[in-house]
Amino acid sequence: MADGIDVELVVVRHGITAWNIERRYQGQRDIPLLFPDAEEGLLALREALAGERFDAVYTSDLQRCQQTLEWAQAAAPGMPLRLEPRLRELNFGEYEGKVYDELKHLPHYRAWIDSVGELQIPGGESAAELRSRLDAWLFDMATDVQRHGYRKVLAVTHGGVIRELRRRFETIDFWEGVVNQAQGRRWQLEYHGESGKGGWLCRCSSAVPEPANETL
Repeated sequence: MADGIDVELVVVRHGITAWNIERRYQGQRDIPLLFPDAEEGLLALREALAGERFDAVYTSDLQRCQQTLEWAQAAAPGMPLRLEPRLRELNFGEYEGKVYDELKHLPHYRAWIDSVGELQIPGGESAAELRSRLDAWLFDMATDVQRHGYRKVLAVTHGGVIRELRRRFETIDFWEGVVNQAQGRRWQLEYHGESGKGGWLCRCSSAVPEPANETL
């Protein structure tokens, strides 16, 4: 792949679900948005993205992300839209559908927490496996950017995915990577062959929506 690819990537988390409120691990369970609870955040996201022109949109194929994209109204008619299983949440395996109090006494759960999410989850994924599929998606996105001349891309995904992307592009630790529902991050990225982390360099990053006190 050629050097010098330059793209603005906006990544947002889906709106709130019943399992978010109950603090259940959702993982790859296909849980829908919860209304009317999700509406306030989705409307704020719609306002934040109003007037932006994206060249392409990628979204996790789980319905809560597709619903979020529909509410955000960010995909113009005829815009390339790709349902992307690689943008799914971490597979939480045996933890899916459960809350902390149901898991806190299990040795493998305690070990997973102590590893800051690095260990393999029983019946699920490790953080390394999540990063591997995100690396593959990023490479394919860069190929699309190069082939079609995209300048600005939107992705609708999940909290764990955004956490890993923030750790990659913003060099923060695990606990700093949290993004709330219907919020996200904006990155100005360059791809330079094999340089940096898999070729990607982040020039700047900011919150989506922008905080009320953020100045230009």
